[in-house]
Amino acid sequence: MGMDSIDRKIIRALEADARLSFAALADAVALSKTPCWARVKALEEAGLIRGYRTDLDPARLGLALEAFVQVSIDFEFADAFETAAKRHPLVRRCHATTGEADYLLDLLAPDMAALDTLLRHEICRFPGVKRTVTFMATREIKADAPLAAAAEAAGVTARA
Repeated sequence: MGMDSIDRKIIRALEADARLSFAALADAVALSKTPCWARVKALEEAGLIRGYRTDLDPARLGLALEAFVQVSIDFEFADAFETAAKRHPLVRRCHATTGEADYLLDLLAPDMAALDTLLRHEICRFPGVKRTVTFMATREIKADAPLAAAAEAAGVTARA
């Protein structure tokens, strides 16, 4: 599915406010409601729109500490490590990486004591873990940059 300028307007508008009604979205992109709805459904079916989420504040939920952990593993345990990372509720994100470490974890914890326990008693015991290096986030400078704008700035065409 090739995206045109209307599709790009739709994804920019939904990325800014996923709670827009179809009537408001249609007005924002200069379409009537039914064709707008059809385009959104097509974008969803093509996998470009993966879902709709509520953006929660971790600190207000009591998870004020964020840490990034580089993890080196024994690769025979890669699948088991990835399964453990996917299942753990305090692992916010897990990425396979290049460089000195094999993975980068984004962790949340209520405080330093809880993070210490999480690292020493849980993360370090994930299958195959050989080494971890932890970096603490002191403050967030930028988060959740709009992907539609990033793709446009990079000059790439979305593939739905």
